[in-house]
Amino acid sequence: MDIIQKERHGVLFYSCTHPAWAGVAHGFSTRVGGVSPAPWDSLNLGTNRGDEPANVQDNFRRFCAAIGADADTLVKNHQVHGNRVRCVTAENRTPDLALPGTFDGDGLVTDQPGVCLTVFSADCIPVLLYDPVRRCIAAAHAGWRGTAAGIAAKAVEAMVTHYGCDPQNILAAIGPGISPCCFETHQDVPDGLRSGLGDQAESFIRPAQLEGKFHVDLKGA
Repeated sequence: MDIIQKERHGVLFYSCTHPAWAGVAHGFSTRVGGVSPAPWDSLNLGTNRGDEPANVQDNFRRFCAAIGADADTLVKNHQVHGNRVRCVTAENRTPDLALPGTFDGDGLVTDQPGVCLTVFSADCIPVLLYDPVRRCIAAAHAGWRGTAAGIAAKAVEAMVTHYGCDPQNILAAIGPGISPCCFETHQDVPDGLRSGLGDQAESFIRPAQLEGKFHVDLKGA
């Protein structure tokens, strides 16, 4: 499955090409297609970066319209680099698009039509999950701590436990995030991955040129 760049209404975003994903509105945003001036230009979706709230609200509406979602049904969380997954409904939708999420957690799951799950990432990896049979979706924020703690697996477990999904039907899309060439870490990151993933972590860790530094393939992990 490929993830390709698309443009709609001047908004650039990435989405999946697999035919099954056509059944659910989804996308990974870029910085192109919004109204924010420099230094946030232009599609800034961050609520605590100093941008005008009206710009953030407009940007969310533009992005949601581009991917085919309703911005008024958007659900946010307060990401804490853990593995807590929350089941949400329309009652949890964000009252103001310019406000940050208020409940702690790095994963969101729902089977309610029209609810738009939102996770934020920079270096970290956004993971979208979709069961086209059960019509259930999840979104997870996977930094190295969340990856070591199994956040993506926890999201799948929530889909199975609370919504009756069959794991074999669940599709996963790994979005843009930091790559091994740019992810140079200290010892704590490989140690954390080994602690959480055991021997499976080794294939995603390699020494850097500088002693005591490492490159980590977070997407692979």
